[in-house]
Amino acid sequence: MHLLKTPFLLLLIIITTLSLVGCGDPVKEQIEQQLPMTEQRVAQLGDALNNGQVRNASLIKKYADTVMVNKANLAPLINEFRKDASTDGPMYKSLLDRINTAKNQPQMFESSQALYNELLNIYQAADPVLYSDALSDPLNVLADMSDGQLPRINSLSKSQSQQANNAQDFGTGEQLIGNPSYGNWQTGSNGMSFWAWYGMYSMMGDMFGRRTSYNDWGRQRNYSYYNDYGRTRYSSPSQLKKQTSLDTRTKKSFSSRGQKFTSPYSKNRAGSSSLSSQSKTAQTSANRFRTNSVKKSNYASKSKSKNSSFRNSNTNTSRGFRRGK
Repeated sequence: MHLLKTPFLLLLIIITTLSLVGCGDPVKEQIEQQLPMTEQRVAQLGDALNNGQVRNASLIKKYADTVMVNKANLAPLINEFRKDASTDGPMYKSLLDRINTAKNQPQMFESSQALYNELLNIYQAADPVLYSDALSDPLNVLADMSDGQLPRINSLSKSQSQQANNAQDFGTGEQLIGNPSYGNWQTGSNGMSFWAWYGMYSMMGDMFGRRTSYNDWGRQRNYSYYNDYGRTRYSSPSQLKKQTSLDTRTKKSFSSRGQKFTSPYSKNRAGSSSLSSQSKTAQTSANRFRTNSVKKSNYASKSKSKNSSFRNSNTNTSRGFRRGK
């Protein structure tokens, strides 16, 4: 036993112990630390929504009441948007689904790094101020439904942004096209993909009277918070993968006909106004997140089409509220 006291053997034991500790997966340790923090952040966001502490959520309730007065025939749709102001909204439910997947189905992720990146994404998405900015899309749909009676929030007017982006008018609710919380892209037997609304949101398609094709929307879409700021934060990894797959497939289809298709995510559209510093920071941190992601992960794609929604943009303005028409 006295041999253990010799300096050489003590040093050997220390080195061996440190090497064994070093063999552990440091990312898994980060996951164990981040998971409860992210769960708590999502729960706190739920409390903030229920207590009326999320600005644009409170405005959604007020806007819904105003629109209901003149458009009672759209009550089912208006009430569906009213859910966005609570924990019953599709965006909040999506955060819950994602945190449950990360916690209970870690095998769904190709690597520990991909899982950790998802936890970081959810954590930031649950920031009440960032989440409020994300709610500007459904809020501004209600503003547009008011026929100019209510101002758009955190966004230029439809006509201003449409002119700035040389965008096509895709009708009431166009801010939500491409957002998997409200619908999805469906591809027909002819290979063409069209936007299909979920449930009551289909009333917006009925109001405009025609389907929106991915080919048209991809090239001439207008500004929306989700597509220009929040896509990485407010989509699950599998949803992002589907978006990338559709974009790649469409580019190949155009190329086979000797034509070029420009990705809807190739650049930020102009139209944001008075966004929070959190949203602007989210773009910067997403650039770092993209650089540090594991290349082999299907859930941390490096394609420009996926990550371009978080490139730094100079389209923000200091303008205040603008009328929706």
